[in-house]
Amino acid sequence: METLDHSLREILQGCYPHIEQLNPAQKAVLESGYLEDNQNFIVAIPTASGKTLLGMMAALKTLVGGGKVVYAVPLISIQNEKIKEFKAFEEYGIKVGRHPNSSDLSVMVFESFDAITRFSWNTLREVDILIVDEFHMIGEYSRGPTIECAITRSNLINPGMRIIALSATLQNMEEICGWLDAKVVEHDYRPVPLHKEILNTEMFNTKNKNDVIVKILEKSIEDDAQALAFVSTRLFTESLAKFVSGKIKRKVPREKKKAFREVADKILEVPKKKGTRPTSICLKLAESAENGVAFHHAGLFNEQKEIIEDEFRLGNLLMITATPSLMYGVNLPSRSVVIRDYTRWTSQGPQNIPVFDYEQMSGRAGRPQYDDVGYSYLIAKTLDEAQNLQEFYVNGEVEATNSKLIENKDAVYRQIIAQVASTLAKNPVEIQEFFTKTFYGYQMQHNPYMSAFAADSLEFEINEAVNFLMQNGILQATPEGLKATAYGLLIAKSNYTVETAVKLKEYANQMEELDLNQLIYQMCRTPDMPLISFKGRKSKDPVREKLSSKGIFAVDMRNQEATTASLMEWIDERNEYEIENAFHVYAATTRRAAYEASLMVKFFKNICEVSGIYAHSRDLEILSARLYYGVKDELIPLVLGVKRLGRKRARALVKTFGEDLRPFTEKELQKVDGIGPKLSEAVVRFARGE
Repeated sequence: METLDHSLREILQGCYPHIEQLNPAQKAVLESGYLEDNQNFIVAIPTASGKTLLGMMAALKTLVGGGKVVYAVPLISIQNEKIKEFKAFEEYGIKVGRHPNSSDLSVMVFESFDAITRFSWNTLREVDILIVDEFHMIGEYSRGPTIECAITRSNLINPGMRIIALSATLQNMEEICGWLDAKVVEHDYRPVPLHKEILNTEMFNTKNKNDVIVKILEKSIEDDAQALAFVSTRLFTESLAKFVSGKIKRKVPREKKKAFREVADKILEVPKKKGTRPTSICLKLAESAENGVAFHHAGLFNEQKEIIEDEFRLGNLLMITATPSLMYGVNLPSRSVVIRDYTRWTSQGPQNIPVFDYEQMSGRAGRPQYDDVGYSYLIAKTLDEAQNLQEFYVNGEVEATNSKLIENKDAVYRQIIAQVASTLAKNPVEIQEFFTKTFYGYQMQHNPYMSAFAADSLEFEINEAVNFLMQNGILQATPEGLKATAYGLLIAKSNYTVETAVKLKEYANQMEELDLNQLIYQMCRTPDMPLISFKGRKSKDPVREKLSSKGIFAVDMRNQEATTASLMEWIDERNEYEIENAFHVYAATTRRAAYEASLMVKFFKNICEVSGIYAHSRDLEILSARLYYGVKDELIPLVLGVKRLGRKRARALVKTFGEDLRPFTEKELQKVDGIGPKLSEAVVRFARGE
């Protein structure tokens, strides 16, 4: 820290008081000329070695000089965590937010930054540094092409912008730094030593992997430490948490029991605050949490996930059982990481997880400020299996990071639309020029086996994609070259996939009259709809019956059908508890699905209007509001007219006083549970049209 400029050191010490000196990896990065050069940099050091601090050093050097910085992350959970962390900089006059228009330091998810590169060039040109966190995700199928093309477009529009990539160590770093024209600093220092072991059930005289996890947790309890366990599915997180919590029930330290009960109470408070009884998943979670074990997956209320994360950081939980999605995102301290399942279900059947994912999960063990050592345990059933896993995962090499751009058809379509809509390309040749500048293009041209036919292959892919986009009315040929239609511009300015847009347009053009239930079903069958999942193998007949009662006849009952039925119940004012019991689904995700559906209805309305269909605009606006608030038609004026009233209190008012609230005073309205002075005043003003 002593070598840093005084103003930078003062801010960093104020915001990160626990960091007294830099570690060897951080020193190596600074000694490379990282802060003096204006060159692009790739900082590749192990998890928990202080990459964020290095990113902020470069950011602060620019920010104190009046510049702008974008800190790009792949997930909203990381965005929220980083904003919370960076808010400390506001004490030094640095405005922190989610967009460069209103912030000096903006934390953006990849998709939001990509949108700036497409349509907000003046804003993009004001950005001095782009810091890309979790840069290794450039090789991931869904988000990788987004950040890859956003970087490529940034280099064209704002070539003076410096790029700093914060990454785990990658196998083909030479190739990546060649594309980025960057200097690379790699270091293997880890502030907390990590021991990787392969355990097998035979060592513990059992056939059950869960028994091994219990032994690991018992050792953690003795050491006053915590553990994370990774399994492959939501159901497995729940069953493992139940199994482990039952086994350690009598071994939980007495002084911890009160804290665990408080965590369980907080978990049960979440649904109550939302106006619903706790679902069976909530009860199951609270029961496990009472013994210090919690499961974590996408089927919980967001607030419950936050409680689990926060309480784990505070030491008020002993173990979290989680799906692999937790290997990215929030920073959770854990001395031990257990990887029980090393296979994952794919469309090709069960597949072994990549070495890279094993490294990411293992890297969660041993966090600075919490532990002096970290342990990663991968569990096998037999000694032979353990030896194979040792060779493949512990001794094996991380896979090369390759662009998934051309593999992802939707990414190709969207980037072509973006290039044409933003007037950066007017014909297939100019589109091809853009693609040759991407990481995919760089890899193709520098691969000795592929470079000979790289141009022909890329030309074929682009021509196929352009033809598809023209056939579907997204692009059109004009005397000046390719242009995006009004429909194409709509897609370009949204974050929806082309498949979703095409399906919705086809439905708009073929419907004779608007059937709201059919529309909900069509939306649930698009790739952009977050689905409400079935919980297990219980009967799916209730979903079938609900759909058939609305004139929807489906052969298979999958998550798309479960989501449709759940949303139908939601807009009929059913709560999560009722929806879960009716359909055996993870109903805690209903609000998120309903929110996304309300936005998709607006997108559908826009598609209808650019297609010349205006007859349904008002009905679609009402449906969007019903999905957002979860109410029947008659409550729409009230929930729209009175901010923060919500579905439960709105229904209670109408049930008590009727739809005409004009005759009633504020005091009378306050007799309804949850209606205080401010809300009653707002309701009276609304009722009287003030």
